[in-house]
Amino acid sequence: MTYDEIEGRIVRYADLRPCYNAFIDTRSPGSQAKENFTIIGPGVAENPDQFVHITEEHGFNIGGARQPPECVNSQHSHNTAEVFVVHTGDWRFDLGEHGDDAQIVLYPGDVISIPTKIFRGFTNVGTDTGFLWAVLGGDDPGRVLWAPQVFEMAKDYGLVLLENGLLADTAAGDEIPPDVRPMPVTSRQQVEALHRATPEEAQNLVVRDAPGDMAIIGPGAPFDWPHGFTMDRIELAGERYLSDGAAVLFVQSGTVQIAGAAGSSALHPGDTMTVPAAFGDYSLHSESAVVFKVRRSA
Repeated sequence: MTYDEIEGRIVRYADLRPCYNAFIDTRSPGSQAKENFTIIGPGVAENPDQFVHITEEHGFNIGGARQPPECVNSQHSHNTAEVFVVHTGDWRFDLGEHGDDAQIVLYPGDVISIPTKIFRGFTNVGTDTGFLWAVLGGDDPGRVLWAPQVFEMAKDYGLVLLENGLLADTAAGDEIPPDVRPMPVTSRQQVEALHRATPEEAQNLVVRDAPGDMAIIGPGAPFDWPHGFTMDRIELAGERYLSDGAAVLFVQSGTVQIAGAAGSSALHPGDTMTVPAAFGDYSLHSESAVVFKVRRSA
């Protein structure tokens, strides 16, 4: 690999390209300032203009959300596992159709894994802009199932979700194609088919930031149910050698030098790198850093 090829596999936090109208709720009061990012894979964005930084299939998708204080991501559900690492900010996750079944607040370094078939939403409850790094299972994570009230709010702001999973912005002059119907509002039957988590269950969906290395997702880890990927927390205070194949690295804190036979580069907080198997054995070096590593499940 050349230096340019290595750099091409790094998505710098400073270079993230946001989409401000990725979803049906992005004009609803309290949600209009959120930024959505698709870092690896197609994600679940409903706007066909959402920029994808790395299109190569990994067996999972990487995305992100950046929101100012009090900005809301509305209640929705996914067909595959959804895992968030809190990079910056204080975040409240609200479970249930109206977000009142269970609520839990997360802080930088905390990880939450939300199983399928549960309504979830999240709000930046801190005083500064915050960023969530997200992993969705599968190369095709499917479509978002929105709580019924989200459709009602969107009507007032000109956004219509179509059955093909894409948005029509009628306020900007988009016309609904004659051969594509609007997405039906989520039915009461669909709502009742989802699981309603208790406050006690919600506590078990979170791994709090703690010193040291930790397997977070995988056999024997706190999150040991199938995700389609594994996740490890690596704490660096010196040099670490890795030789376990392809992985995606996310730098939570500190500056990390990654080096292999193909070359080296520096990773900074918020950066994401996809390390191919062809990179071979490599090392990570930092005086003090925390890195999350995600790999496709065997």
